[in-house]
Amino acid sequence: MAHATFILLLPLLASATIAAIASRLTYCNPVDIDYQYNFEQKARGISYRSAADPVIITHKGEYYLFATISGGWWRSKDLKQWRYVKPDVAPHSWPKEDMCAPAAVSVGDQVYLFQSTFERRPLWVTSTPGTGRLTQFNPLMPQVPGAAGPWDPALFHDDDTDRWFMYFGSSNVYPLYGIELDFARQLSYRGTAGELVGLRPELHGWERFGPNHTSSIKPFIEGAWMTKHRGKYYLQYAGPGTEFNVYANGAYIGDGPLGPFSYAPNNPISYKPGGFVTGAGHGNTFQDLHGNFWNTGTPWVAVNFDFERRIALFPAGFDTEGLLFANTRFGDFPHYLPTERWTNKDALFTGWMLLSYRKPAEASSYRGVFSPANATDENPRTYWVADSNKPGEWLAVDLGRECEVRAVQVNFTDYKSGIYATDHTVYTQFKIQVSSDQKTWRTVVDLTSDPERRDRANAYQQLAQPERARYVRYEHVHVASPHLAISDLRVFGHGRGPAPATPARFAVRRDGQDPRNAFVTWDDVPDAVGYNILWGIRSDKLYQTYQVFADQRPALELRALSLGQGYTFAIEAFNENGVSQPSERTSVE
Repeated sequence: MAHATFILLLPLLASATIAAIASRLTYCNPVDIDYQYNFEQKARGISYRSAADPVIITHKGEYYLFATISGGWWRSKDLKQWRYVKPDVAPHSWPKEDMCAPAAVSVGDQVYLFQSTFERRPLWVTSTPGTGRLTQFNPLMPQVPGAAGPWDPALFHDDDTDRWFMYFGSSNVYPLYGIELDFARQLSYRGTAGELVGLRPELHGWERFGPNHTSSIKPFIEGAWMTKHRGKYYLQYAGPGTEFNVYANGAYIGDGPLGPFSYAPNNPISYKPGGFVTGAGHGNTFQDLHGNFWNTGTPWVAVNFDFERRIALFPAGFDTEGLLFANTRFGDFPHYLPTERWTNKDALFTGWMLLSYRKPAEASSYRGVFSPANATDENPRTYWVADSNKPGEWLAVDLGRECEVRAVQVNFTDYKSGIYATDHTVYTQFKIQVSSDQKTWRTVVDLTSDPERRDRANAYQQLAQPERARYVRYEHVHVASPHLAISDLRVFGHGRGPAPATPARFAVRRDGQDPRNAFVTWDDVPDAVGYNILWGIRSDKLYQTYQVFADQRPALELRALSLGQGYTFAIEAFNENGVSQPSERTSVE
């Protein structure tokens, strides 16, 4: 009888497991926050949402996100739902020029906050960052001795020694600097700033400037951050330039907080030059409430302004040899938010594939060259513009066959928006509908009753349950801009067919004239949507990914290698249904 009872319970347990998986929170890069409008370019008539150079910290069981020129910061309990916090600094004033690349650290009961500057500025403190209330811990930090700045500062407290440090620098002439701080004197500088690390593009291919590292202009080093792990100090930095797809994070490793430091052989530690979200540089490394590490970064948008950017979040970790890495494989596809410690670097990937790439799209209207086809090309710099921003305008994607739809991401574009800072009431409302025949439509997302009424520049919506549908339609309700413009309507789920085959004849040849480059080739897979080139310094350390879409040539010139370092490569294909087995690994010296 007990055996029969167990059998009867199996379907119930399976249903409970499926429900638990379906209810797990997911996120998708760019991070879905209400990016604030930048006021700096108002005189030039350039309007764009601002955010870059993120720092995420934990404080009293919650997460806080600080970013460039945002007029405040964000608060979250789960890394998914972020609430904007407006500073309350009376009787003092929030910096008129706002905070660029802010430094933030939680120590004990307090959060300390400082801004990039070449002048004397306050260092702020709060025990309740969720309220926005700040007081001045140091009313005017002195100018840093021994170097200009600090621009792009990072604050670091060594918990083991109770010592404080600052790291800073943003230049294509000067290196990153470090200096100790004196807590007894309101964290004023102690001693003189010392040179720590600089870029060496003649040795490290990924540190070369330009798109895909193709420019001879001297690159920029910036975005310092320090992480201590198991007695080692990881000084992180960004390069070669925020306005390129190859913006990345690297690391040097030392035995002390001010070095000396050795170049991490697996650099860049965070690198995402391909796909919809490109660029992973200038962020920070933090541990979540479950003990997992993350690396944040700054993807590049550049529709209205070269420095129009967003924020990305990638799983990270330290391997058994103490190397820091971030996982950008499928880094702009949906990922689970963890509920415990993970051990497999790919464990958070949902397996929900991109269903919308280059699929036919229709719209209620469009202007000139801003056609609906732009909304499925995985390029944030091309976009659809409707004739009006009135409710009822729509954009629909034909997935080609009935698929299982799990999530949708609507990426809005600031086309002639004329919005600056917080001069307008800015919020986004829309509906997502699905259909199998274009006759009967089911509403699966409805933000018209959203009590938050917040802005969603990169609105990621996980469906309450899987939906079988061939057509996915965005129905417009409200944007603050005078124009409705969408760069990409991205649809994720399963195509309900076979995964692609592993690419054949995968080959890698290191450039004999310049070993910083490698030439990668493979045979096209007929039903592939794209390919991931997986590479790293050893077969068990394939930490980097370069994504290439299948309608491009089956070849890649990878210009990110370091002289004197051997590498191992593999390739996998993906489509709407899943991912192939990776190819056999091939190594080059």
